[in-house]
Amino acid sequence: MQAIRIAIVGESLIDFTATSGLNFEGHEGGAPTNSAIATARLGQPIGFISQLSTDLFGERLLQHLQSNGVNTEWVLRSDAPSTLAFVERTPQTNRYAFYTQGTADTQWAPAVLPTLPDSCRFLQFGSIALLHEPAASRITDLVLAQQGQPNPRIVLFDPNVRLSLIKDLPAYRVNVQRWAAASNLMKFSDEDAAALAPGLSLAEVAASFMASDSSGPRAVVITRGGDGATLFRRGKAPLEIAAPKITVADTIGAGDTFDAGLTVGLLEHGVEQVAQLDSLPDATWLAVLRFAAHAAAINCTREGANPPTRAELQVALDAAS
Repeated sequence: MQAIRIAIVGESLIDFTATSGLNFEGHEGGAPTNSAIATARLGQPIGFISQLSTDLFGERLLQHLQSNGVNTEWVLRSDAPSTLAFVERTPQTNRYAFYTQGTADTQWAPAVLPTLPDSCRFLQFGSIALLHEPAASRITDLVLAQQGQPNPRIVLFDPNVRLSLIKDLPAYRVNVQRWAAASNLMKFSDEDAAALAPGLSLAEVAASFMASDSSGPRAVVITRGGDGATLFRRGKAPLEIAAPKITVADTIGAGDTFDAGLTVGLLEHGVEQVAQLDSLPDATWLAVLRFAAHAAAINCTREGANPPTRAELQVALDAAS
């Protein structure tokens, strides 16, 4: 088995996507799960950290992860039910209804946190797992445990805001600042930005997360759907990329695939240390952003979260160059 290079912690659930009326089609999902699948397909050894139910949905989720090459040695099992999400597509975005009460992934609370190997250079966290206890506190503990390490790994935080699940928005915004302060790299969408800091420009939102000299992300990536993505860094001009031109079939999993493209792209360019995020040349950052954007674009040409393989992505990159 290859040494794990990226670890992702968070929820794993079944997405039921509306096809017509009250007809739904099920897909394995959850933002961290989608990112784990995308990371594995893009060729980097990935370890997933979560808790899955022993029910029929949990068995399906475990099979989905393992069949895509995701290492599940840190996945716990529980007789609590699986989290379910129902998704309705609209022309602009997706509407969600989540059923999370007492579910297996929300109850992830190991007495002893997993020990990540030195080979693991990225830890990704975020999404709705941070909205439910006890999982939210233990995930936060895992993230904070990365600080002060002799060879600290890069921590990526994607809040993946789901307003319908947030009971206290002002408190959530405070928590996001706390989680951001524990990260080295942050990525979110323009819709997330509007929810987290209404009335501010994207540059102002990014700057608010990078305000501290001693903590917080060294770089913030904000995606803008079909309008591309912008990278903000400390003391440097923003960098922008355009989104690839595609015919969109579905946007589920696009942001999750972009996250995978970021970590895999950075690793492919030799980025394994936090300090490298500050010194990375513009040309390399642009290459990484295009890598992530093309991966996400391919996902959007397919139904459900169905990220590309590394070979499929290379075809798209070659065609665009």
